[in-house]
Amino acid sequence: MKIILITGSTGFLGRHLIEQLKHEEPEARLRLLCRNGTAFRGDPQCEIVKGDVTRAEDVLNAAAGASEAYHLAGIVDRDPKLHWRLYQTHVGGTRHVCEAVAQHGIGKAVFVSSSGTVAVGREPIERDETWGYANDVVAEWPYYLSKIFAEKLAFWYVSQHRLPIVVVNPSLLLGPGDERESSTRDVSLYMEGQIKVIPTGGLNIVDVRDAAAGLTAAMRRGRTGERYLLGGPNWTFREWIHRVAKLTGIRPPQMEPPASVSLWGARFLRNVMPLVGKEFKLDEPSIKMSALYWYCNSEKARRELGFTTRDPMTTLRDTIDDIRLRNPALRN
Repeated sequence: MKIILITGSTGFLGRHLIEQLKHEEPEARLRLLCRNGTAFRGDPQCEIVKGDVTRAEDVLNAAAGASEAYHLAGIVDRDPKLHWRLYQTHVGGTRHVCEAVAQHGIGKAVFVSSSGTVAVGREPIERDETWGYANDVVAEWPYYLSKIFAEKLAFWYVSQHRLPIVVVNPSLLLGPGDERESSTRDVSLYMEGQIKVIPTGGLNIVDVRDAAAGLTAAMRRGRTGERYLLGGPNWTFREWIHRVAKLTGIRPPQMEPPASVSLWGARFLRNVMPLVGKEFKLDEPSIKMSALYWYCNSEKARRELGFTTRDPMTTLRDTIDDIRLRNPALRN
């Protein structure tokens, strides 16, 4: 029986990848390395192996007999204080999976990174896979730096050990099923009235279901040692907010101040709102990031992988419906 190893299966993208693989590979056994596999317990196609990607022995044991591997395990967090944990998971975990691929002779592996390793800047420019790493732009955020180092490490294993690794870089994932709000948090914050002004930058979104299909396409058709950006439309934050406003019926903010003013206002609200029994949830890293342009060009993935994306308004609508389903207080 074909065995497919998957790390990070309990995350937002991981759960959708499982559903995609169950549809595409109904005869394969899906071996899930995770700390807590309760989401898939009882599923006859899934084999749960308890372990942590930060422990080399756990990864080696889980990889035995696998012919393919998807490495998704990661932590989505903008808090700079978590730098060590982020590096342990992203860089250390990548090293352990690479070693397992090498030692067990796994035929092909798809590693999931982020579009923010290359496709981000201070100008509204679409960036593709040929752009260099955005170290200087994301220097204060360990999440993106650790993803950059993890990518470099994976590509080093490709060049030095000829490992069959393909890297995919999804943009901001939206859609249903984000139970931890790891990617859809900004939509929730808007619906809660936490976004008081319009950020000056821009973003790229992609439906999590389309991204999951992009991962399996990368396994089938992706070229070893290549990177593939998986994204949808590039929107200014003004465009994004007005689309969310239209679907939610919540009036959008009118002001679009520079980031420095937004940061000052956020600090003021963070101190004042608790006095009236409320909380201001928008953190400073998010405000700073929203002044940048996270635009990407996914033509390479469309051309080589057959990557396709659905109507982004469908993605937004499904995201909003799912948030309301999980949070009755946000229903109309």
